[in-house]
Amino acid sequence: MKRVYLRAFETEDYKILNKIRRNPDVMLYTGGNKFFTSSDYDKKWIEDKIFNNKTQIYLAICLSENDVLIGYTSINNIDHQNRVAEWGGIIISPEFTGKGYATEVGELVLDHVFNQLNINRCCSWLLDSNIASLKMTQKLGFKQEGILREIVYKNGKYQNAIMISLLRKEYDDLKPEKN
Repeated sequence: MKRVYLRAFETEDYKILNKIRRNPDVMLYTGGNKFFTSSDYDKKWIEDKIFNNKTQIYLAICLSENDVLIGYTSINNIDHQNRVAEWGGIIISPEFTGKGYATEVGELVLDHVFNQLNINRCCSWLLDSNIASLKMTQKLGFKQEGILREIVYKNGKYQNAIMISLLRKEYDDLKPEKN
C-alpha cells in the first residue's frame, strides 16, 4: 500500500501550498525562478489549476494515513493527438523530503500518464544540480536525452538542465510479468 495518494486540488489547499511555495529551500532545486507569492496569488493560482485543466493536471500529494497535504505534482502540455505529456515535477514540504515519498508520487503519476491518459511519451527536465531528482527519475526508468545549456538563471548563475523521457514501451518493460 502506498504511503501517499494524489487527489484534485481544492480551493482551500492554497493555505498550505502557499507556505510550501514561499519556503526558499523548496524552490532551490526547481527549474522555476524565485518569485514572491501572496496567499491571494496562490488562491487564484489554485483556482486556475482547478478550472483550466484541458492540457494540464495539477494534483495534491497527501499522506494516506491522515490525509495531510504535503505537496503537489503536475502533468503539463498534454498533447492527446501525439500522445505526449510533460511531467512538471514534484514539490514537497521540506519536513517530508528524503523519506521516499517522491518515488511513490512518481509511480502514481506514471501510472496515470500511461494507463489513464494513454500517453506514449512522458518527458521532463531538471536542473543538473538536483542529484536527488535525477536518481529518482532514473529509478523510475527515465532516460537522459540531452542537456539544456544555461536554461535557467538562478541563485546568481546560469544553470544547465537535463532533459529526460520515458516511453510507454519502456514503462511497460519495467512492470513485473503478470501471471
